[in-house]
Amino acid sequence: MAPRLSIVVPFYNVGDYIRDCLESLARQTYQDYEVVMVDDGSQDHSGDIARAYAERDPRFRVVTQENQGLGPARNTGTRHSEGEFITFVDSDDLVPPYAYESMVRSLDRSGSSFVGGNARRFNNTSGVRPSYLQSIVFTADREATHILEYPALALDRMVWNKLYRRSFWDEFKLEFPPIRYEDYPVTLKAHLDAVTVDCLAAPVYFWRERESGESITQQKFRYDNLADRILSAEMVLDLLDQRAPELRDRVHRHFAQIDLATVVQAFATAEVHEEQPLVTLGQRLTHRLDPGILQRASTYDRLQYSALEAGDTDLLRRLAEFRVEGGLTGGARARRHAVLPWRFQNRYPTATGTSTVPRQLYRLRRRELSLYTTVTQMTWDDTALVIRGTAEIRHLPVGGNSALRLTLVAGGLRMDLPVERFNTRDSHREETLVGFETRVPRAVLAKLPADVSGARIKVNLRAGGLHRRGMLRNAQPGNPQNAIGSWVTDDTWIQPGATNAGEIMLRRMIRPLELTGATVGDEEIVLTGRMPTALDGARLQLARSSGTVQVDLQTRPEGERLRFTARLPLTSLIDSASPDDPFTLRTTRVPSIDDGGERRLLLATGLDGPVSAVHKDRVITITRSSGQYVNVFEGPLRLRADEVEAVPTGAGHRLVVRGQLWDDGDPGAVVWRRFVDAADHHVDVPCRVTREEGVWSAEVDLAELLAPESTAQPGSDLLADWTLWVLPPADESPYALQADVFLVAQLPLSVDVDGRSTGLHPRSGRLHLEVR
Repeated sequence: MAPRLSIVVPFYNVGDYIRDCLESLARQTYQDYEVVMVDDGSQDHSGDIARAYAERDPRFRVVTQENQGLGPARNTGTRHSEGEFITFVDSDDLVPPYAYESMVRSLDRSGSSFVGGNARRFNNTSGVRPSYLQSIVFTADREATHILEYPALALDRMVWNKLYRRSFWDEFKLEFPPIRYEDYPVTLKAHLDAVTVDCLAAPVYFWRERESGESITQQKFRYDNLADRILSAEMVLDLLDQRAPELRDRVHRHFAQIDLATVVQAFATAEVHEEQPLVTLGQRLTHRLDPGILQRASTYDRLQYSALEAGDTDLLRRLAEFRVEGGLTGGARARRHAVLPWRFQNRYPTATGTSTVPRQLYRLRRRELSLYTTVTQMTWDDTALVIRGTAEIRHLPVGGNSALRLTLVAGGLRMDLPVERFNTRDSHREETLVGFETRVPRAVLAKLPADVSGARIKVNLRAGGLHRRGMLRNAQPGNPQNAIGSWVTDDTWIQPGATNAGEIMLRRMIRPLELTGATVGDEEIVLTGRMPTALDGARLQLARSSGTVQVDLQTRPEGERLRFTARLPLTSLIDSASPDDPFTLRTTRVPSIDDGGERRLLLATGLDGPVSAVHKDRVITITRSSGQYVNVFEGPLRLRADEVEAVPTGAGHRLVVRGQLWDDGDPGAVVWRRFVDAADHHVDVPCRVTREEGVWSAEVDLAELLAPESTAQPGSDLLADWTLWVLPPADESPYALQADVFLVAQLPLSVDVDGRSTGLHPRSGRLHLEVR
């Protein structure tokens, strides 16, 4: 009997990655499938790995062909597949264990033509993070919808996050063209041909970002790559013109922002003989796009498009090099018009000789002179919430003749806050008067109007003869994005954070559902907390993407609330066979209590660090999220960073990272690693690793991590970007060390060494040491 699902996996020279890919397929909870592995002429050991899987699991089989490219290899796999459903996986990517089960279930329920889901990007140095386009499109579960009903699907470019009915695929003769960027023409045609489609907000695919630039999409400035990109775009535009003109605006804007921008930027590295062909490529696309969309682009982009239309390859190269060299960092500095001082002009490169672009394109639009703020730290002292950040007007320097005003806003409340200003690094990487520190008194936060849920901070900045206003926004990674909350009265908790729009919000919570403690018992973790009396009889739910564990609560009265205790058996939280994250092999559960259909999360008010318990070869950790709600992580026994400090020495500073030691085994070597020239080649600096009383530590002299100025990348003062790695013993794979959220909330950590600035920053939970 034919399997219900066919998984087509083309591969070519991916020996370092294909084993992990196939293992993620073997872990699928949906088992009625076949894996058709298409060897597209591989010259490394990829084929040996694929054949080994085929020998031990009859559901895996290998089809071999001469190298033809990804699209034709997918078509070959399709012809050799037999399932009721078909899906495609790139051989360096991963699939979460519950992905196909949830997708098949969705199609069985809805009868739709195909289903698509969200995706994540991942690698070791940058961790796991949302995939940009998919996070825009797959924002919520949508059953039996259509691209004309939900137009955001017009930007759904990729094929690998979908599962198609084979009957639908064959009926409409879907096939991949023999080019790169083959996905978009196929996915758009499928959306237009479909009766209905399903959308899943949960991630169903993990898309690898190579440490090197080897994959197709990362070789984006090569001419042959760009030629295929434009050909793919033309195929998509043809489909829109013929069948869905109402979607043109959305797709035209996308092509202008992504594909056309890539073509014009390629002039920075193009060989002379490629310049005119690049002009032709770019013009093929601009002549298909709505001119109004190009006119609404930024000043810099309009300059590039105008130079492209004029065929001015010299100006195109100079504009592209200007970006590479960092000229756009923070928005290029503006200068006042010599005759009309109320006007500003951009300091962008101009044409040599006779100008080929209109001079008015160098005029800076007033809307581009916008307020830009950041928040770099939010901490509490005995009397106030202390906020540090920056405020500037894009394109302009901020000097002593400027004025900054900060106002706390909550409903009808308006209160000016004290402001201390200082010089610090601005968005142009220059030291100017953009830094500020303000204090929001606890007493004021305790008496916010009763009808508001929190407070925001309004910014008024006068500089360069301009006045700009707006809300404080842009919390930076580390402490600002993971700020700690505090009690301001016995019943009122203030949690600093950000809204979905990026504005800083000081959220007020009255008698929240809270976790006050977590302890490790005999084969269990015991949680204690407080909750409203109205929730008496409710159960604690620990949800994950694939299901929910429910736990009974023991309660007793405590004033106007209930004190609760929940006992979590370790075995109920372990799932080593099917972890939700196929890369880190971790599962995240989010505890909550059902309040009449409303899911109420637990605030981690009583934790000042992670609480962990080991069960066999897995570790369970009670910790917090970025918003200070309780998270429960379950994963393999890998080292985790819980503390970090820079210790002064006679010769400089020593950087020490510490964490809990799970067992008596060898934790392996710990190194600071940086990749060289965007390649897989890397440089390691080993740490001195010690073990003592259940704690491991890794230390290194910061002087060993300084890099020569010759290593700086064009347009950046970044000399080195180190990531902390663990090199385990035996057959385990190296991995970048994960930092607990409590540690992330204390970062960044900055130290000056021998005239160089070093900063320890978190990125998706990884520790990065930047040297400038």
